[in-house]
Amino acid sequence: MNASGIKFGLGVYTTLFLVFLYGPLVVLAILSFQTGPEGGPQFPIIEWSTYWYKHLFGLTPPSRIAPLPIDQGLGRSMLLAMMTMVVSTILGVTAAQAFRRKFTGSGVVFYLIVLGMMVPGVLVGLGMALVANTLGIERHWWGTAFVLHVVYTFPFAFLVMLAIFNRFDSSVEEASWSLGVSPARTFRKVTFPLIFPGVLSAMLFAFTLSYDEFSRTLFASGRDLTLPLAIYGTFSVEVHPNVFAFGVLTTLFSFALLSVYAVLMGLSVRRAKRIAVQEEA
Repeated sequence: MNASGIKFGLGVYTTLFLVFLYGPLVVLAILSFQTGPEGGPQFPIIEWSTYWYKHLFGLTPPSRIAPLPIDQGLGRSMLLAMMTMVVSTILGVTAAQAFRRKFTGSGVVFYLIVLGMMVPGVLVGLGMALVANTLGIERHWWGTAFVLHVVYTFPFAFLVMLAIFNRFDSSVEEASWSLGVSPARTFRKVTFPLIFPGVLSAMLFAFTLSYDEFSRTLFASGRDLTLPLAIYGTFSVEVHPNVFAFGVLTTLFSFALLSVYAVLMGLSVRRAKRIAVQEEA
């Protein structure tokens, strides 16, 4: 096969991949503009309307369609994701820092850390529920579910930071130490600004993975539902376009989060380049 044929094949594959990835989002967005409250998730659209977006915020008259239970569930999911992001990122940075030097049992410790992302979530969640019941521990989203979220997201943060440290030039640290700067101050003033793009990536991984985690949370959250569990409990009975409208808003929030991430990443990269130039000077 010649080069033009390979390029054509890759182009077709990329196009199909993008259609497969974003096609459901397009369908979801179209269905979210169905009229209400009589309209449902059906094609063709009978009448275009923003009714279901207003329904999410309680701006429509009372009807048989109950509002989505997203108020408290959204707050729990956001707070849980923030807590998980902070703890997992700190653990990922410190663990990757430790792996910069070989130590006894490093291989075993590495695989034990990575195991947290490989074990099926249903098994881990069920195991946590059984342990909590056996020990008489009450399950909560901020307790048992939080522990499982950290166990799940910590390996991702660790692998991201491990890749960053593998490309890190330790000579800048050694130069700082030779000038009498303490290791703690060197990490804060020299190392951390250089690895900050990786820290941002680890934070994004931990936040997004925790925010929409379902299987582990299902068994470990107790009576208080997070957002994925609340949404599942709603559309498992009957599906209405308010779910699609909320999905569109959630997708827009994800794109906004990625935009903030891109801006911060660009600023941190430019800062790292300035530090590198100053070191060379």
